Amino acid sequence: MPYSLVIFDLDGTLADSFPWFLRTINDVADRFGFRRVADEDIEPLRHASSRDILTRLEVPLWKLPAIARHARRLKAEAAAEISLFAGVETMLRTLAENGVQLALVTSDSEANAREKLGPAAALFSHFDCSASLFGKAAKFRRVIRCAGVDPAQVIAIGDEVRDIEAARAAGIACGAVCWGYAAPAALRALAPDHMFGHIRDIAETLCGT
Repeated sequence: MPYSLVIFDLDGTLADSFPWFLRTINDVADRFGFRRVADEDIEPLRHASSRDILTRLEVPLWKLPAIARHARRLKAEAAAEISLFAGVETMLRTLAENGVQLALVTSDSEANAREKLGPAAALFSHFDCSASLFGKAAKFRRVIRCAGVDPAQVIAIGDEVRDIEAARAAGIACGAVCWGYAAPAALRALAPDHMFGHIRDIAETLCGT
């Protein structure tokens, strides 16, 4: 069945923010009192789930809302340093021109998200931004209700293990990209409905272009 709604993650999926994350994470760790990330930690963390990452870095769960707010402020300040991956705007435009609704679900603020997307923001029909106490699956369900589409016609595309888990919890298809935060092997191990090796693969797979 063709998809009528594609729900995208932002960081690591559409926006190339991982270099910024690596430059910033230890300053955030010092501020909020969790373990710093050494160079040798990076690859193992790319293979870990979100829960495992928090455990390994000894992040107190009660600090997560404050950490998220601080990270959003830092991202806003670094907006000029974070750009879309090459080919993203063309891919999004191809989907939209083929009648696919586009949605964005991110823990970032909508203002930050729109700034990162630039002109491509106009292609999106739905935004569900900021941190959620109920997790990403709840955001997916909310977007689907707003879009008024059958969940069987929806796919969520992201770059982390939690994106796949949330899509499955929401009862929708999931696609994983190989150029983001999580290692492709970690994503492949969860057998998502689609694995995308290149940005152009998304439109080719979903639209047959």
